[in-house]
Amino acid sequence: MLSKTAEYALRAVACMGSQPGIPASADFLAEQTKVPRRYLTRVLQDLAAAGLVQSRPGPGGGYELSHPTHKLTILDVVNTVAPIERIRSCPLGLSTHTKLCPLHAELDKAYAATEKAFASVSIKDLVESASPIIPLCESV
Repeated sequence: MLSKTAEYALRAVACMGSQPGIPASADFLAEQTKVPRRYLTRVLQDLAAAGLVQSRPGPGGGYELSHPTHKLTILDVVNTVAPIERIRSCPLGLSTHTKLCPLHAELDKAYAATEKAFASVSIKDLVESASPIIPLCESV
């Protein structure tokens, strides 16, 4: 359901969120998230353009989150790089469909539920989870 770009952005944000205040190089992020570096660089540029991430050039520089992890949600990240497209009108352009048909109404309900679920989970929730499985890391 999520695009590859959204998945990659979430991996990068979760990685940065696990080390707040410490800039992460693109090489480090690519290695940790298993995202191809060239693709990751484009994703990071999109996140930076939207103000979710800031970059610092030079030695000791890198990328870090612009917002505290408790204020940043999965939905914020997804909507920045690959927004969930809600169905507002008949995708077929049928003039007699003044409201959504049952099929498209149900699909839109699922998209709405997904948005609601993503909006309810902060990056802090992910990186501070009580799960023994740590995001993006091998568990011991």
